Amino acid sequence: MTKYLLKRAGQALLVLWAAFTAAYILLQAMPGDSILIKFQDPELGLSPEQIARIREYYDAGGYLHTVLGFLHGDFGYSVGTGTPVVERLAEGLPETAKLATCAFVLAVLLAVLIAFGSAYSGRLRGLLLAVPSLFISVPAFWLGILLIQVFSFRLRLVPVIGGTELQQLVLPVLTLAVPISAPIAQVLARSVDQVLTQPFVPVVAAKGASRSWILWRHVARNALPPTLTVAGLVFGELIAGSVVTETVFGRTGVGRLTEQAVNAQDTPVLLAVVVLAATVFVLVNLLVDVLFPVLDPRLAT
Repeated sequence: MTKYLLKRAGQALLVLWAAFTAAYILLQAMPGDSILIKFQDPELGLSPEQIARIREYYDAGGYLHTVLGFLHGDFGYSVGTGTPVVERLAEGLPETAKLATCAFVLAVLLAVLIAFGSAYSGRLRGLLLAVPSLFISVPAFWLGILLIQVFSFRLRLVPVIGGTELQQLVLPVLTLAVPISAPIAQVLARSVDQVLTQPFVPVVAAKGASRSWILWRHVARNALPPTLTVAGLVFGELIAGSVVTETVFGRTGVGRLTEQAVNAQDTPVLLAVVVLAATVFVLVNLLVDVLFPVLDPRLAT
């Protein structure tokens, strides 16, 4: 088990390093200059020497210096605001974490209802199995605008501006949860169908177990491992998925911060967001890898 965990941890560190390196190279090669965009304005009246000093202030000192800074928690300074990138991330991360967690929980609930509902009810099976294909094909920005139009303007159930914290979360959570529930539901439904074909299912049924007892007591655990993998991938991508959702609903979070940084070509912020997203992705999938041997001890060997 220890060897298994060390191997997974080493792979996780390698993925983080690769993500950081790729993001650093791509951002350095990106056309345009954020320093010139912000400070080479005739109204500011800055001389070339002053702009050079400003560039030196924001310069991270190269790849190695940037790596060492990230290892010590120093992400540099935002070109757009001049404040430490850590502070900007700290402002937006709690809201994004709240949105992503609620959306993930709702997505899992939707996936479970679809997958086990299709296995339990033969009449609705075809309809339920078609739902994930519909969910995954809906663009997030269109769904967000549609929800605002229906629930805010038509039904007046959720206010567009103001309202309680719960009211402010309802529509963004729905917008983010619906598309990500689709791959989880598809994999879970396929896994449930495969487990139902195993020989132990007729044996349990012959002993008098009900359909629901078989599904929740015996099938669910055996269908869980493949679904965990997909759920881990989906949760790791939620920070990237929050960009559109937070922009549509005007929420202050990492997604909105990313959108602003892209418009301003604020490379220190973009690099930090990429590393943050990669870290979440790696940690969640490392947790999934750790849970696999618990669910199936054969994987620990």
